[in-house]
Amino acid sequence: MTVLESFFHNVKKASLYKTSPMYVMDQEPFINSAFLGFFPGQEDIESARRLLALINDIESRFGRDRERERRWGERYLDIDILLFGSLIINEEDLVIPHQRLRERAFALEPLLEIYPSAMEPGTHVPYSDFLSILSGQV
Repeated sequence: MTVLESFFHNVKKASLYKTSPMYVMDQEPFINSAFLGFFPGQEDIESARRLLALINDIESRFGRDRERERRWGERYLDIDILLFGSLIINEEDLVIPHQRLRERAFALEPLLEIYPSAMEPGTHVPYSDFLSILSGQV
């Protein structure tokens, strides 16, 4: 069990996916995955912020320093909140669903492996529809 998983209930884990980088191409491939679980608390912004703080702490403990890394460049650990129930948040430091989820097959594939019926909150468009137009990625 990973450090992050220990804070969730009923966890499902996706396979590991080796994917080519996007945006910054002069770097090694990435290893991506996803997991699904129930985070204790309400489906509200306060709980989402608690999760974000927990993620930032875990990344920091594993050596991530966002101020020193190049955007979309190499990093040892990067944990994103893709979805938080049906919550929609659009704030400067927290956007849920993840603002680039629709364009990233490397995030959609593992998500749909463990949650095939996932739909975009608000629009209710199945994420599988977005993945189907990204077939050239990965």
